[in-house]
Formats: sequence, C-alpha cells, structure tokens
Amino acid sequence: MAELDHRTPSPRAAVPRRAGRLPARAADALRHAAPALLGYAAVRALGVLLLALWSAPAGKSAHQLLSGRWDSLWYMRVAAYGYGWRVRLPDGTVHTDLAFFPLLPWLERLGAAVSPLPYADAGLLTSWSASLAAAWGVFAVADRLYGRRAAVCAALLWAVLPVGVVQSMAYSESLFTALAAWSLYAALTRRWVTAGALACLAGLTRPVGMAVAAAVWAAAWCSGRERWSWRAVLGALLAPLGAAGYVLWVGRRTGGGLGGYLDVQGQWGNGFDGGLAFARFAAARLTGFPSVFAGLGLLVGVALVVWLYVRCVRERQPLPLLVYSGVVVALALGAESYFGSKPRLLMPAFPLLLPLAVALARLRTPRSALVLGCAAVGSAVYGAFWLNGSGPP
Repeated sequence: MAELDHRTPSPRAAVPRRAGRLPARAADALRHAAPALLGYAAVRALGVLLLALWSAPAGKSAHQLLSGRWDSLWYMRVAAYGYGWRVRLPDGTVHTDLAFFPLLPWLERLGAAVSPLPYADAGLLTSWSASLAAAWGVFAVADRLYGRRAAVCAALLWAVLPVGVVQSMAYSESLFTALAAWSLYAALTRRWVTAGALACLAGLTRPVGMAVAAAVWAAAWCSGRERWSWRAVLGALLAPLGAAGYVLWVGRRTGGGLGGYLDVQGQWGNGFDGGLAFARFAAARLTGFPSVFAGLGLLVGVALVVWLYVRCVRERQPLPLLVYSGVVVALALGAESYFGSKPRLLMPAFPLLLPLAVALARLRTPRSALVLGCAAVGSAVYGAFWLNGSGPP
C-alpha cells in the first residue's frame, strides 16, 4: 500500500490548505483556533439559554435536564458508589451499570473530590470542558487537511448538529469525541504514542472506542517504513487497551468470559444485527399516518449519512478518518434497539462534516454566517423541545 501523504491536498478540495502546521506554542495555537472555539461556545450558550427559557414555564429545571436524567444518572451513580447497581424491569430483563464505560464517572469523581461541586455538576463541567476540547480537535483535523476557514466551519457544523444539545449534557459523547479527534490528529501528524494513548482513553469512554484504535492502526500501516518504528508499534499496542481491558473486566466480574459485556448490552437491548431491526423500525413508520413523515425523515437521514461518507471517500480523506467514521456509522446504524438515540450515536463521526465544511468555506463570509446562524437557532430550538419531551434515550 502506498505511503499515506497527509500533506497532499485532495484534488477535489475547494479550499487550499495552509502551508504550515499549527504554531508550536500553546498560546499561538489557541489564538489560531479562537474563532472556532468562540463560535462554538456561542452556539452552545445559545442552546443552554433557550433550554432554560423553554423549561421555566413548564416548571422544569434546565440544570436537571442537562445533568440529572437518563444516562447522566447512571454515570453519576457509578461516580458516587462504583459499579454494582442494577434495575429489574417488569419483563424480567436486568439493566446494569456495567453497560457504561468508566472514564466519565472517574472524572466526575475526581472533580467532586478536588472541588466543592456535587457529582452532577462535576459531570457537567467535564462535559462542557470536553466539548470545547472536541471542537478544537475537529478544528485541528480540518485545518491540517483543508485550511483554517474550512476548519472553523467544521467546528461550527459539529456544534449546530440537531442533537448538539447532548454536547452540553453530562453524557460521554463530548469526552469521546475530544479524545477521538485529538487521537486522529496525532495519527495524522505521526505522533504515534500520543495517538495510541488517546485511543486507549477513548476506549475507556464508549464501546465505539475500538473505532479510534482501528484508525490508529490504519494510520500506522499507511506510514510506510515508519510502521515498524518503536513509537508506531507502541502506539498501535496502546490503542485498543482501554476498550479491551474494560470488556475483559466486565466478563470476569459477570462470569461471562469474553461474552460478558455482550450479555450486559443484550439485556439493554443493544445487540448488533447489522441494521435489520432498524430497517424494520423505519418500515413500520411508513405504514401509517402521520408516522409516515417520521419514516421518510429516517430514510432521508440515513441517505444523507451514506451520501456524506461516499463524498468523504471520493474526496480521498486520509484512511484513518475513513476507517474511524465508517466504524462509528456501522455500529450506530447496526444496533438493534434505541432507535431514537442513533443521531446521538452518530455525533462523534465528525469527519462526515468535512465535505460540508469545505462547501461552506467556498461561500462569502456573510452567506456562510447566515447558514450557520440559522442552523444554530434550529439546533437550539430542537434541543429545547427534545429535552422537554422524550429526551435522549
């Protein structure tokens, strides 16, 4: 396989790449990324503000919606008491906290230990900090490939996703995306040990952490002779240790061996069937009224994801990014249950946004700002409506 040249711009990229790397000094690097980070913070602040205004008339607390419901409660309980909590449902199935990977609860426990914050607020602080780090990582990857203007657009596109409000919740998506983005950036710049260490941490955050490990392996394999350097080998060995270690620990704790974690996920209904259950779910939405509109929306959404991935392939994104986003998409769409959570599960697949970022960067600044501003308002409205309704499963 030919050596992967990360400095050769895509022949289809409309925006020229910067000639140099990000400035070496941290202050200069932060200044370079400032437009993306300030824009990202403004989008997320708009989402939280609108959520608070939307929730108040109904007597609901935006703080509670962001930090004390759904998966946030499971993470907070692990942080406070460790693993061991389980809930038996009326149908006899058992939901156990072993389905939740440990890095976010560990950070929540650390935050509560070194500050006066309760676990819920430590989780929010962790998530908000990680979301900024994730936006910076998205910017860094896009900046290396397509230049600063497209990179700013990429970070803002990630902020204005319809389910972007999850980035402001005490959930693990922001933390995972931050680790994944910076691991991919380290792999693109051939900092192998850093890439492997961050992939290891991503594997301790979410089950899809193996997508980051696979991307590091792909980058090392495409590095030519460098693939056999001790740094590349060490990075490749480190990458899967987080996910593999937790899965093995769960297997030992449950007595299920290598299949123990799969049994835990199976109790939650989170098996993998290649998308058959999701296809049946979408088809069922097409048979009635008004559910037919939901079914059509699902089909359009899946078609958009597939189209974006094809665009990424045609624009010759670096192989590590294609491997990473391909695995994330396959696992998200191929899961058996929790169909409403699929947009949230797809959120870490930020390389899919890069073709759109390049297209936005072609536009004059007022036009691109108008597009992103409308998307930000739409994302904030949807997030407020969503969390005040059924919310993320």
